Amino acid sequence: MRLNLPNTLTWLRILAIPLIVVLFYLPFNFSDPAAGLLFAAAAITDTLDGYLARRMGLTSRLGAFLDPVADKLVVAVVLVLLVSKDPQPVVVLMAAIIISREIAISALREWMAELGQRTRVAVSSLGKWKTVLQMTGLALMLYRQPLWGVPVYQLGLILAVIAAVLTLVSMVRYLQAAWPTLRDAN
Repeated sequence: MRLNLPNTLTWLRILAIPLIVVLFYLPFNFSDPAAGLLFAAAAITDTLDGYLARRMGLTSRLGAFLDPVADKLVVAVVLVLLVSKDPQPVVVLMAAIIISREIAISALREWMAELGQRTRVAVSSLGKWKTVLQMTGLALMLYRQPLWGVPVYQLGLILAVIAAVLTLVSMVRYLQAAWPTLRDAN
């Protein structure tokens, strides 16, 4: 196992998950903001680990596997936490869309890789925008408390819902790109 700076950042993102959960359920005023800030830090390491791996020439198969797994784990756990505290239909639907899409596209990418067509479903610029909105929205929803009069939770929910819409659009685009290969596969 290659333990380098980018892979260490990815492992730290995974290790942050139980801390986010603990902070989320602690009954203190600082708990929600701390959970939101820890999630935001984890989201930043998502960008940083890939950048450093490419910049430092430290890309590896482990990193290529672990990075998206870490992303999906932290996002799925945070979505479940948010639904547990706010089970209104818009939050539940947003969480279901994001989690379902991540599972479906991960499976699609794996299958396409087996067929030697992984590049057909490579990450797009729309997917990157979706990720930025999603991570920002979820961090704000976790932070929960108003900041300088700004309704942080509501702003985060709006961004997360926009991310869920982009999630559906990007899923359709990935499926369209993969369709010729999927149609012809036996």
